[in-house]
Amino acid sequence: MKPILGRFAPQTYALLRLVAGLMFMMHGTQKLFGWPGGQGGGAQGLMLVAGVIELVCGALIAIGLLTSIAAFLASGQMAVAFFMKHFASDNPLPILNKGELAVLYCFVFLYIAAAGAGIWSIDAALARGKRH
Repeated sequence: MKPILGRFAPQTYALLRLVAGLMFMMHGTQKLFGWPGGQGGGAQGLMLVAGVIELVCGALIAIGLLTSIAAFLASGQMAVAFFMKHFASDNPLPILNKGELAVLYCFVFLYIAAAGAGIWSIDAALARGKRH
């Protein structure tokens, strides 16, 4: 069966990368600055490290710069977050321990790390510049 949006796969992948990166970045701004949401900010210890990774890697993924490296780091952070916070709870199932977002981010970023930036990215623009 032919995919419905198959001819737009590069564009939908670019949108996935952009939206996932921006959403991840916002988790970082919540931890570091309390925005959006008006609560949080001033993170310390591991939460400070997580906030910096989320902010920086999310921005890099969104703009498509050093995408594979940033996505791999973000994927690893989400794996660590799941096992430290969610899996260690009373129930190891992500849907029951509220870890489904960490698992989903982990695998989306793992895919982005493997696939690279794709179109509409600084990585693609830099690669085009090297060919000329």
